[in-house]
Amino acid sequence: MTLPPLSLYVHLPWCVQKCPYCDFNSHAAGDAAPRQRYLDALLVDLESETTRGAGRTIESIFLGGGTPSLFSPEEIGRLLRGVRANFDIAGDAETTMEANPGTVECGDPAGYRDAGVNRLSIGGQSFSNELLKKIGRIHSSDDIVRAVNNARAAGIDNINIDLMYGLPGQTVTAALGDIRSAIDLNPTHISWYQLTLEPNTIFYARPPAELPNEDTAWEIQEHGRKLLAEYGYRQYEVSAYARDGRVCKHNLNYWLFGDYLAVGAGAHGKITSPRGIARFVKPANPLQYMKTVEAREQGPAPVLVENAELTFEFMLNALRLTDGFTESGFCERTGQTAAELRTLMSRVRDKGLVARDSESVWRPTSLGRRFLNDLQAEFLPDRS
Repeated sequence: MTLPPLSLYVHLPWCVQKCPYCDFNSHAAGDAAPRQRYLDALLVDLESETTRGAGRTIESIFLGGGTPSLFSPEEIGRLLRGVRANFDIAGDAETTMEANPGTVECGDPAGYRDAGVNRLSIGGQSFSNELLKKIGRIHSSDDIVRAVNNARAAGIDNINIDLMYGLPGQTVTAALGDIRSAIDLNPTHISWYQLTLEPNTIFYARPPAELPNEDTAWEIQEHGRKLLAEYGYRQYEVSAYARDGRVCKHNLNYWLFGDYLAVGAGAHGKITSPRGIARFVKPANPLQYMKTVEAREQGPAPVLVENAELTFEFMLNALRLTDGFTESGFCERTGQTAAELRTLMSRVRDKGLVARDSESVWRPTSLGRRFLNDLQAEFLPDRS
């Protein structure tokens, strides 16, 4: 197997409050979060990851959460200096930080830029104050506008806005209004995804009233996709739209089965070595994570991905991409042959779920994109 590009994910787990739809490893803490202790642990964890990253260059860095912007620019600067001290970083590396637009949730964007952040992902979700309240957000529509304008004024020109659709009581017209409001701010990237009721969330236990039905959600998606395309936002993944080729390099590496180091509570990593492809995860509870790192203890042992799982794991991600994937990319990332791939793909092609655009490129059809879960399930390993 050829070594794929390498990224780094850093998890910063605290929020001001937990959103009722969120199933990420995040914890309400705000000012009570032990930020300095956690940063100390991250720096130790980064040093421990140098063995996995030895001799390789990091192409992208992603600071996710939680709400990473609860950490001050000085704290983010300390973290990123630690990254640079331990790893070889590509000169054009993309460094993304997630931020919420509320005034209590974000420091000075110029300070983040000086710390090394060159891409900001702003969690807007909706421009309707009524809908923001319904989904438990603590910022306003004006806060989103202010956050984008402040980031751009500070010299950060690569900006993503997160939007959700399928919100309680949301109509097609309201959903398209959210997109138009985002477009008016001229971000380079828009992530537009459907609200889903994930297990272990408040909304799963107590679903909100008036959720749009499946047909309405599909109508929203189709009209929204066309509107985004009209204004130059090309869909390159199920929920990702970019202008001028400004795709998210970090996420694209995930979707194309690249490698990624991971530090922080509950962070997941994937690494390719002569032994095969291994996945690893850090302790999820922030306190347990800090204790484990401080004691220089090893977390759960990495787990090798069995050959029977490789195809499914590859397809789980790559089939999310509008342009699909190349046969050579599949072979390089999984160690399997083009002949094996073609045998597998012929079955789903016969069902109209994928197409072969050329001699070497496979992509999901519009039918495959609509029924993506069914398409991905076609590659589940046979456990009989």
